[in-house]
Amino acid sequence: MNRFRLYVKLTRLDKPIGILLLLWPTLGALWLASNGRPDWRLLAIFTLGTVLMRSAGCAINDFADREFDKHVKRTADRPLTGGKLAPWEAVVVAALLALISFALILPLNLLTKQLSLAAVLIAASYPYFKRFFAIPQAYLGIAFGFGIPMAFAAVQGTVPATAWVLLGANILWAIAYDTEYAMVDRDDDLKIGIKTSAITFGRFDVLAVMLCYATSGGVTLWVGWQYGLHTWFLAGLTLAGMCALYHYSLIRGRERLRCFAAFRHNNWLGAAVFAGIALNYCGAV
Repeated sequence: MNRFRLYVKLTRLDKPIGILLLLWPTLGALWLASNGRPDWRLLAIFTLGTVLMRSAGCAINDFADREFDKHVKRTADRPLTGGKLAPWEAVVVAALLALISFALILPLNLLTKQLSLAAVLIAASYPYFKRFFAIPQAYLGIAFGFGIPMAFAAVQGTVPATAWVLLGANILWAIAYDTEYAMVDRDDDLKIGIKTSAITFGRFDVLAVMLCYATSGGVTLWVGWQYGLHTWFLAGLTLAGMCALYHYSLIRGRERLRCFAAFRHNNWLGAAVFAGIALNYCGAV
C-alpha cells in the first residue's frame, strides 16, 4: 500500500460517513441562521472545514488510541496500529489539517475564530475522555456539533440561545448513533478498559438509544417551530423518525453487523432533517 493510501486511511477519507454526520447539522444551522439564504462562500468554507477537521480528528484519535486499537477487531489493521505509519506522522497530519481549516475562517469575524479554537481543543481532547468519562459519546456530540454555533456566529455575529439548544439536540443524536457504533466493539472495549456509552447503559442500551433519538427529535422540532418552519420541516422530521425506528429493528438483537449498519444509516436521518429545513425555506409548499 503506497503512502498516500495510508494517509487516506488515517484520515478516514475512504469512509465519508463521519464527514456527513458533521456536515448535516452544520448546514442546517447555516440555513437557519441565514433565513434560508446562506452565502455560497460560507457554504464552501464550512463544507471544506468540516472535511478537514473530521480528518484531523481521526488522525489524532488514532494517535491517542494506537495501543488500544491493537486489541479491537475492527481497528487492528489501522495504519498506526500496524506500524505502517509512525505516531509523529499522525500528529503532523492532524496539526496541518487543523491549520488549513483555521486559515479558511480567517476572513470571518472574531467570534467565529474564537469558537473555532474551542472546537479544535474539544476535538483534540475527545480521544482521552474515553479513559475516564462514562459516556464519551456526549463529548463527541459537542465536537461533532460545534459547527452549529460557529455557523450562527459567522452569519449573525452572535450565537442565539436556539443555537445552543440545537447543539444539545445534536449531542443527543450523537449519543444515539455512537452508542450503536460502540455496541459493535463492546466486548473488546470491556477487555481493554475503554469506557463507552454501550458499556455504561448496559442492558438498557437499546432503550437509551431510542430515548436519545426521541428527545433529540423533540428538541429539534421545538427549534424549527421557533424559526417558523412547518410543512416540509415536519415531513423531514417524520422521515428521520422512521429512520430511527428502522435503527431499532437493527440494534434490538445487538448483533455486530446490524449495529454497525444502524450507525451508518444515520447519514440518512441527518440528511432528512436538513432536507426538511432547506425545502421549507425554498417555499416548495
